[in-house]
Amino acid sequence: MHEFARNPVIRNLLFVMLVLGAASGLGYLAAKHHLQRDVTYNSINSLDPDSIEVLKQMDGPVRITVYATEQDARLGDIRKIIGNFLSLYQRYKPDIKVVFVDPSKETEKARAAQVRFNGEMVIEYDGRSEHLTKINEAIVSSTLLRLAHAGGQTVMYLEGHGEPKLDGIANFDLGSVFGAKLKQSGFRIAALNLALAQQVPQNTTVLVITQPQVDLLPGEVDKIIRYVDRGGNLLWLVDPGPLHGLELLAEKLGLQLPPGFVIDPAAAEMNAPANWALAADYPPSAITRNFDLTTAFPSARPLLWDESTPDSGDDASNDATNWQHHPLVEVAPRGWVSRTLPTGKSPKLHFDKRQDTRGPVVIAVALQRRINDRDQRVVVVGNGAFLSNSFAGNGGNVDLGLNMVNWLAGEEHLITQKLRPAKDSKLELSRMQLEIISGIFLLVLPLLLAGAGGYIWWKRRRS
Repeated sequence: MHEFARNPVIRNLLFVMLVLGAASGLGYLAAKHHLQRDVTYNSINSLDPDSIEVLKQMDGPVRITVYATEQDARLGDIRKIIGNFLSLYQRYKPDIKVVFVDPSKETEKARAAQVRFNGEMVIEYDGRSEHLTKINEAIVSSTLLRLAHAGGQTVMYLEGHGEPKLDGIANFDLGSVFGAKLKQSGFRIAALNLALAQQVPQNTTVLVITQPQVDLLPGEVDKIIRYVDRGGNLLWLVDPGPLHGLELLAEKLGLQLPPGFVIDPAAAEMNAPANWALAADYPPSAITRNFDLTTAFPSARPLLWDESTPDSGDDASNDATNWQHHPLVEVAPRGWVSRTLPTGKSPKLHFDKRQDTRGPVVIAVALQRRINDRDQRVVVVGNGAFLSNSFAGNGGNVDLGLNMVNWLAGEEHLITQKLRPAKDSKLELSRMQLEIISGIFLLVLPLLLAGAGGYIWWKRRRS
């Protein structure tokens, strides 16, 4: 046995068999158990957790048709680029099917699909589809999120009294940014004039009321109250000033809307206008879950309500005491509510104890109750300008507004954070750093290699 083990041929054969066995075992384990780890700085080989959550919400298969030639004059093998990117999504959702069509060879298919650009993609899910001409994680994941939306949700906004419009383009309107985002999320937007309509339509998912400029007719207010009484969901954006006939709605919701503006020294310290209020921390709620974006509210008004304990039970009456009130946005912990707005280019912020009220101040509240065997939801914000075309781009204003509408529509699964921005992978070096690196690679390293070679030569010459 000793002589057998010393035989070099047999020993080499055993070694080869051992290596082949180990390789086969590792190959089997790799096929059965997938283990990957992305160690790149930008995590370019993995998806953001929010993108993965979107994929988990999609129960059925997804078909992605890529209309791309085999070679692009500028980008080269565009199919390989797109295929490698989409493989990240297939890793987490195997039933994503990617099909490539060459628009130069299959012109009829490309024309039927209304494809205009080389590399354009058509994503199909649950009978709905969208075209994409740009490809990155934010665009693809947001498209999948829209397709995952149940669809058919209608958001109606009250008009006829000079209110800001949800599809308007004026500075005070809400259409260019917020309204456009609602449409991208799959909501249908429609105007509602209650002076003409007999009632708020039954298919209304969410009714939006912005600040009227003239008084509503008593009959219009009655139709709004009936909509609330039968369990309709409502987003009410209340700017400072008179309620123009909506006092009865505030009473129905158990809300008090005292006059005044929120003064927030924290906003002034950020060189924001004196009438702005900033929010960075939010009370726990489904709307602000994982929400850590700063929001800005120009000329916000305070919201108060009765703190008495609401009644319980499914057979709740329409009394205001049956609403459960949950603060959404609280601002100005070092500020106050003022009856007069500071004026001038550099107004002095001064608390007047005779008429001002110390902060913090709640400026947004969520209301919920059980009625007609379903949950009714209402959100009231003491500020509508934060979603206007002029201010919607500040911080997370639009994201907060979208979260509110998604919650009101019962689409909590669509309340997600923004996808992470790509980290900056650009490497910038000073002139001295470049000279040091150049010296190491062009002078020091060659000298070390030459010295090592000379030493080895000298050692061999002596032996």
